[in-house]
Amino acid sequence: MSSHPRARGLRRSLGAAGLAGLVAAGVFVTIGTAEAATLFSADFEAGSTSGWSKSGGTWSVVSDGTQVFQQSDSTNTRARQFAGTTSWTNYSVQAKVKATTFGSTSGVVALTARAAGATKMYRLSLTGANRVQLETMNGSSVTVLGSLSQTISASTFYTLKLTVNGTTISGSVNGTSVGSATDSTITAGRIGLLTEYAAGRFDDVLVDDGVSTPTSSPTTSPSTSVSPSASSSSPPPSSSALYVAPNGTDSAAGTVAAPTTLTSAITRIAAGGTIYLRGGTYAHSSTVTIAPGNNGSSGALKTISAYPGEVPVLNFSAQAEDTAARGLAVNGNYWRVYGIVVERAGDNGIFVGGSNNILERTITRFNRDTGLQLSRIASDTPAAQWPANNLILSAESHDNADSDGEDADGFAAKLTVGSGNVFRYAVSHNNIDDGWDLYTKTDTGPIGVVTIEDSLAYNNGTLSDGSQAGNGDRNGFKLGGEDIGVNHIVKRTVAYKNGKHGFTYNSNPGSMTISNNLSIDNTERNFNFDAGTSVFTNNTSCRSSSGTNDRIIGTADSTNQFWSGTNGARCANFTGALAWSFASDGRLAITLGGKAVSL
Repeated sequence: MSSHPRARGLRRSLGAAGLAGLVAAGVFVTIGTAEAATLFSADFEAGSTSGWSKSGGTWSVVSDGTQVFQQSDSTNTRARQFAGTTSWTNYSVQAKVKATTFGSTSGVVALTARAAGATKMYRLSLTGANRVQLETMNGSSVTVLGSLSQTISASTFYTLKLTVNGTTISGSVNGTSVGSATDSTITAGRIGLLTEYAAGRFDDVLVDDGVSTPTSSPTTSPSTSVSPSASSSSPPPSSSALYVAPNGTDSAAGTVAAPTTLTSAITRIAAGGTIYLRGGTYAHSSTVTIAPGNNGSSGALKTISAYPGEVPVLNFSAQAEDTAARGLAVNGNYWRVYGIVVERAGDNGIFVGGSNNILERTITRFNRDTGLQLSRIASDTPAAQWPANNLILSAESHDNADSDGEDADGFAAKLTVGSGNVFRYAVSHNNIDDGWDLYTKTDTGPIGVVTIEDSLAYNNGTLSDGSQAGNGDRNGFKLGGEDIGVNHIVKRTVAYKNGKHGFTYNSNPGSMTISNNLSIDNTERNFNFDAGTSVFTNNTSCRSSSGTNDRIIGTADSTNQFWSGTNGARCANFTGALAWSFASDGRLAITLGGKAVSL
């Protein structure tokens, strides 16, 4: 596995006065723990098992609060699903794992790493004997490297994390160590999901390079460039890398000593290679484009990454406001863009027209249309080529505003997008229009299902300087348009003090899945769904004063607590100033009044 740079954690606090005091109190950012780079993820929400290969068992995607990957035959000797590449060496794999049935006390439901064959791998296993075990499996032999007593409930998901780094093999369950051992049996291999004489369910699989480093903790105002990149004093090791710097030249070799330009490096980097951007401001007057056909592959992404410890800022302030004047256009497939800031473009900061890309730890700000948008490349792009299966991960978008004050959102997947696009651990705030926009229009028809999960939208409709120009919609999550039904999925997200609705169907009459969301003190309705057959589960709506009652048309059971003149009992847990941070594993942590928000 090639080495990847890591991104710093970010913590954003809105001060004791909450959002109302944003301008007076300031927005502070604390740089915390370095992040590991994501190599693979799967949450099964779209029902797809693409990228997985089966060996035995009865596997399917089923509903268990969210969509999960299930192996249902508890009598099967051994069932496995594998993903990733056989060349992976040092990494961590994490997943939520539930053992629904044990056929015997010797049964296991396991997460695996370095699967070098069907029966050669490291395992972290939930066992029928109420233990969690760290194991080496080599043929018919299983060696226990570490063990922890743990009651295994058939109704409970356990977060398992298995790390392989050189000859050190370690595992944890729900953050508690199961053990760490030295073993040199297996040097490389894929990840896997495994059951033996047991049935189980798996969700939220995340693979990263497993390395984090401590960083310092300065604070800075919102106008200061905040690094999303890792701290390191040495060049990242890589056998396939090009280096770019603000003073680079097109014809330069692309080494640390002789850096090239980003536009040149994009055309030269090989699949599996990385373009490292040195810190500083890159002044561009025209769009930086990854052209269609300039592709990586599923096992070898092409990467653009911040150089560790430095802040690359792509600045497009020389552009006039124009729909064609984008900042970075990712029109190729299988690219990863990591840890860069894109600002002040004449239209979108980052535009994604390609598929199977990962946009991670990006900051898009002060652009003159939506900060980060997914849409088709051109008006004649056929629907089969609309951007699909893109992952927006641990990204922030703020203070994007067009001159009319009507169109600039934080994030958008709208008008012409395919299926499988996911926003995860993303934060959208202080954009002049909406936090998220999933608009559809009649002349192009339905878009693909979009998933938004574990994300936050706050104070959209008002910029960080307090200005509120134009007639923007000002919603937190705007989920449709023009009476076209699309069954989007929105789960475990927070909408806080946006200028209109927190969550709105926006004329989407489809059957959306709206679950485990929290909406607080949005100016009009916290939840606004005037049509459709959407299904609402375990959502919460709260207000600190009077406001408009929520409107729900669809299926909403007693697990929901909507606003109808008074707060429900849950609201006592959701008071005080809002703050957020990216945890060491890249997940978004949100607090209210200093208390963690659990959805």
